[in-house]
Amino acid sequence: MSLRKDYDKLVRDRIPEIIESSGKKAVTRIADDAEYLSYLRRKLSEEVDEYTASGDVEELADILEVISALGRQAGVPLSRLIEMADDKRQARGGFDGRILLISVED
Repeated sequence: MSLRKDYDKLVRDRIPEIIESSGKKAVTRIADDAEYLSYLRRKLSEEVDEYTASGDVEELADILEVISALGRQAGVPLSRLIEMADDKRQARGGFDGRILLISVED
């Protein structure tokens, strides 16, 4: 008797191959463009939640991979996203100062 576990989630390209090499059967399909964007957004949230829960720096690499895929989907390569982040850092600063905004008074 075989057991089936349902996932309905975007996975890295080699995951089906890894599953098959363990003797299991991976049932997959290819997302269309609209689905892909939706699943990427869901994946970003999933990875951020995993990082928030664990604090594991490896999760940051997963977040970066999803961000890179989202950028490519929008026609913006990771190198350009990094440039955009650098531009924002130049104009508005980064987060190294650990500044917490408590309130603003008129």
